[in-house]
Amino acid sequence: MYYEPGVTDHGLPHDPFKACVIPRPIGWISTKSPSGQANLAPYSQFNNLTFDPPYVMFASNQTPQNSRKDTVVNIEATGHFAWNLATYPLRHAVNITAEQVPYGVDEFDRAGLTKEQANAIDVPMVKESPVKFECVYHSTIRLPGNPPMGTVDVIIGRVVGVHIDDGALDERGCLDVARTEPIARCGYYQYAVVRETFEMVIPGMSGDVLKGLEGSARGNRELEERRRDAKLESEVEEGGAAVGK
Repeated sequence: MYYEPGVTDHGLPHDPFKACVIPRPIGWISTKSPSGQANLAPYSQFNNLTFDPPYVMFASNQTPQNSRKDTVVNIEATGHFAWNLATYPLRHAVNITAEQVPYGVDEFDRAGLTKEQANAIDVPMVKESPVKFECVYHSTIRLPGNPPMGTVDVIIGRVVGVHIDDGALDERGCLDVARTEPIARCGYYQYAVVRETFEMVIPGMSGDVLKGLEGSARGNRELEERRRDAKLESEVEEGGAAVGK
């Protein structure tokens, strides 16, 4: 089959687009309003962008009333937000926080979750979640959308703090996916849970490239230091050669 979104009809009983881009990590985003009210909501169009420094993004559609989501309003007003890993044991709480409720309603309380204060920013996090990011707002990209959805807000934030429960780490010091059981959004009303992984290393890749694929900020800094040292050494050698002439 073939169709052009917004131009020709796909002819199916349900729209397949979101079901084609799977699985999608869930941005379980917590914020605080300027007046101090906590907010928590999941966004299925979420991902990391880079690792040194680390940035994350999520996209938020407008409400059916053509207003921007509480999460976006809070982030742009305060400059901070937190990401909390959505896990299988917390799946029902994630679902409850997805419900659209009036501005100012505390989703932590509605979902029976415990607030944990972030270290570097003034935002509550989900204490029960095994992995959390503290984020500083960077920018918003506004994409045009068809009515009644309207503008789509793409929020970008820089990660300034990372929390990982010690019990989520294996004996190698790696985050154990099977221990955290993250859930991901699929198509329609479907979700997936990750309990099994496999490894593949790209053949012929050097150690520096592999560190980049790992997302090693330390490896990236070490590479830059070697490049600076090599450049400095080359300049010294060139200067000595010029003096010798």
